[in-house]
Amino acid sequence: MPNTVTDTLKQALECADQQREQSVDDLCELLRIPSVSADPAHKGDIKQASQWITDRFEKLGLAVKIIETAGHPIVYAESPPVPGKPVALVYGHYDVQPPDPLDEWTTPPFEPNIRDGKVFARGATDDKGQMLTHVNSVAAWLTACKELPLQVKLLIEGEEEVGSEHLETFLTENREKLACDCVVISDTSQFAPGVPAITYGLRGIAYYEIHLTGPSQDLHSGVFGGAVANPAIELSKMLAGLVDEKGRIQVPGMYDDVVELSAEERKEFAGLPFDEAKFKAQLNVKDLAGEEGYSTIERRWARPSFDVHGLTSGYQGKGEKTVLPAKASAKISFRLVPNQDPKKITEGLRQRLEELLPAGITMDLTVYHNAPGVLMPLESPYLQAAAEAIELGFGTRPVMIREGGSIPIVNSFAQQLQADVLLLGWGQNDDNLHSPNEKFSLEDYHRGTRASVALWDRLAQVNPTTA
Repeated sequence: MPNTVTDTLKQALECADQQREQSVDDLCELLRIPSVSADPAHKGDIKQASQWITDRFEKLGLAVKIIETAGHPIVYAESPPVPGKPVALVYGHYDVQPPDPLDEWTTPPFEPNIRDGKVFARGATDDKGQMLTHVNSVAAWLTACKELPLQVKLLIEGEEEVGSEHLETFLTENREKLACDCVVISDTSQFAPGVPAITYGLRGIAYYEIHLTGPSQDLHSGVFGGAVANPAIELSKMLAGLVDEKGRIQVPGMYDDVVELSAEERKEFAGLPFDEAKFKAQLNVKDLAGEEGYSTIERRWARPSFDVHGLTSGYQGKGEKTVLPAKASAKISFRLVPNQDPKKITEGLRQRLEELLPAGITMDLTVYHNAPGVLMPLESPYLQAAAEAIELGFGTRPVMIREGGSIPIVNSFAQQLQADVLLLGWGQNDDNLHSPNEKFSLEDYHRGTRASVALWDRLAQVNPTTA
């Protein structure tokens, strides 16, 4: 039962509580390392962060190895096998997003600052803080009980924020080493403060860059304006042509494979404690937008969406320059729901852009990383074990939700390892992931650690032969 605590679990929980102060020191130490994977200038910092993780695992007595890749290192560790018990694989990442814009941070992004019970720093919640809760829980079990009740494997990478390209290869080549019954990932959020959640579905992503070229060089807009197609104007028209006034994406095949929400799911989502007015106030927007016929939660979690991430063209300096630019570009992406195929979306996008492309302009479409959406079975015994563990750690039963963001490796874990993926989020939706002033509640950090301690006990009670 959820509230049953064995003697060994009690010892491990007490040990985790005793290690709270040290665990915060450890978190701040890791947060000081600016491990930005997208910026080559931080290659040394990435190396330092991977070594920090390695040293931590070695101190716990785990079998650990740094795997060098053509990109950034992967750190792998494992505890001894426990016959007859399930195997859990913890996945996390030590790399972080760039901290820009720096002038919007209250305190420097790589100088952790604790205020109002929260630690502010880049990577605090995405994903260093959340990842460390599982490292802390392993430490608590090994310190208090000398062993874990099941085998735990830990796979911590340094390229999650740039698409996990080399982790995919490592996973494919090391299926036996990584074999497990469930994968534990904490890189999502609670539904709301005091409302922990298990995320059973994620949207996927398909990311692109569009380059338009007109004349061979920038032109004088007074001499040539009105006679030569302006790439910036034409790109704006093309982007507008990818979505209609009702929020429907105008890409051929976009909705062919979309599985509609069940009536039960829509009812469950509608019953969640979501305040739309508060949501708008939090974002400082007067109104919300999106596909007609769906609620805000449904749009964010279970419907495809389109966004423009960046636009570049023409003169960007101070003052005036009457230039007709020769080039224009945009970075865009689609969030995909389970059952959509990114390759099919790419074909449809190319077809639509070619339809919209005007005479006098040439186009180049660059395809970046993509990943399909994923949906986990709610009846999984591992998911139910996780729900019990979270109730022990947080004092309340978690709700079951989907999430709009993407973790590209999740689908690969589920497919290649044939394992259930448990997305257990300890952060909050307002933790400013990928934004200035990223933060993580220290209370959630400690409750997440306690939930992880309980997780190893609860998972160990699942019979892997019948699960």
